[in-house]
Amino acid sequence: MTVSFAQIKETIPNVFEDGCSTRVVLDHVMSKWGVLVLSSLSDGTHRWGELRREVDGISEKMLASTLRTLASDGLVHRESFPAVPPHVEYSLTPLGRDLMERMLPLVAWVADNADGMLGRED
Repeated sequence: MTVSFAQIKETIPNVFEDGCSTRVVLDHVMSKWGVLVLSSLSDGTHRWGELRREVDGISEKMLASTLRTLASDGLVHRESFPAVPPHVEYSLTPLGRDLMERMLPLVAWVADNADGMLGRED
């Protein structure tokens, strides 16, 4: 599947213009924490503590904010179970799984090439 930026702009009028929903969703998905949380959830359902450990360096406040944003975008499902202490699980929605099928190859490419790119003098 080869798609060009020009083809996208031709197909979807006003895409990527200031205030466009596309830019908002891209900001959520491609943010530092958004991509890491989504990548972690692509392995399956996780509880809060598992996500906190998996996404090294994220604060509780940022994890909560990121999960809330991704859930409101329809990418993450939050399920709360009536238990003491509270038991909450997070998973990708079908839309989130569809996104990650496309995004994980990019994440893998970055992982394979990041060390060689950083510190490189051209």
